[in-house]
Amino acid sequence: MVDQEMAKKIASGNGFIAALDQSGGSTPKALKGYGVEESAWTSEEEMYGLIHDMRSRIITSPAFTGDKVLGAILFERTMDGQV
Repeated sequence: MVDQEMAKKIASGNGFIAALDQSGGSTPKALKGYGVEESAWTSEEEMYGLIHDMRSRIITSPAFTGDKVLGAILFERTMDGQV
């Protein structure tokens, strides 16, 4: 999709931009919102692994398509990780 098409889709599309970019400070709260208690991890690395797994499930879901999702904001660690 070229830039002009992308701009048109954002301007007139019926959908949303998925913000999946919370950082370490908000990650525990985001995980808790999905039922994952802080006792589920013992290190920051484990916490980031859990949030990465959650993001991976979201972005690989059959419902996560251009029909509804106009764009996504992703955390750098998600971009660098395996999905």
